[in-house]
Amino acid sequence: MEKKPVIIFDLGKVLVDFDYSIAAQKIRARSTNPPAEADLFAVIANLLVDYETGLITRSRVFAALRDAVGFQGSPAEFGDYFAKIFSPIAPMIELHAALRRTGHRTYIFSNTNDLAIEHIRQDYPFFQNFDGYILSYEVKAMKPAPPIYEAMELMCGEQGADLIYIDDRAENVAGGAVRGWRTILHETPEKTRAAVRSLGVSV
Repeated sequence: MEKKPVIIFDLGKVLVDFDYSIAAQKIRARSTNPPAEADLFAVIANLLVDYETGLITRSRVFAALRDAVGFQGSPAEFGDYFAKIFSPIAPMIELHAALRRTGHRTYIFSNTNDLAIEHIRQDYPFFQNFDGYILSYEVKAMKPAPPIYEAMELMCGEQGADLIYIDDRAENVAGGAVRGWRTILHETPEKTRAAVRSLGVSV
């Protein structure tokens, strides 16, 4: 029987969309020293690098943001604001389901944090239907750094062309391509489905 390639999915902007401005607006409304939205995004972005690399905890992020902008909400409010920034990308979720139906192993491969994953796992049933998950905060490395790709290869037991990798960021795709993975730069669900088919996968 022909060996089926493993399909690796990025999470954000591939299977779920997200919009940090939703959280930013709520944080500004509950802050005593609210910066301009662009400045708040810069504060959030700097914290997220360490948070998603597993170098700081959720409570550290909360404390740093509270000190930076005078956030008056509770840790629970803060968590809720950041958890409610996601929305499902239905055609990509259906693509994943179709791949599962045809017997492909699938994995999540994401730069993310425990707060996001906690919410997605709770609210989006499709997230349970993967063979494994490589999450940056757990392995303490972020794409496109090589260690996180090595962790994925170790988890799924495959390398090179036996892996098909879908991601919306060119630098992350390039990190897989240099290891011989077959890669798809995600732009739209229609283009990605066509690209999967072009690699000989029936969906």
